[in-house]
Amino acid sequence: MAGTLKVKIQEDIILDNQDYGSKRVFEVSSIANITKKIVSISGDDDATVLVFKSTTAIADGALDLQTVKYIRITNLDSSNSVNVSLQLDSDEDNSAADLSITYLLEAGRSFLMGAPDEAAHADDDSATIVTALTDLESIIVDPGSNSGQVEVFVAST
Repeated sequence: MAGTLKVKIQEDIILDNQDYGSKRVFEVSSIANITKKIVSISGDDDATVLVFKSTTAIADGALDLQTVKYIRITNLDSSNSVNVSLQLDSDEDNSAADLSITYLLEAGRSFLMGAPDEAAHADDDSATIVTALTDLESIIVDPGSNSGQVEVFVAST
């Protein structure tokens, strides 16, 4: 039986007696599967925390990139950042990644994204917007020289 995922993002701040807070809520319907796990990573190591394929039989533990609708990675460390690397399959042939985008995720912060299908692209030819997006192949987390721990949450139809 499917359900609706409700995601709430809220900032609370008052400056000079003025409320600048904001609350946004969005819903993702028809969610039938949840993947939730805590991943511990040793210093000077990295971990592939998610793999996406159009045919899940291609890789053990892979999620179907057409059915995933919401992804959250939260850095559970209270003082150290981690690098979150989005591995892209620009050929969209279910092979290994051939491009990547790395994002610094500070202590206690979360990285959110929607569907991995046609989700991102990287281009080093010029600094212009890219509108022909490609598939996310996997997500790798690297805590650098410190050990790290992340929570991974995925909602799929």
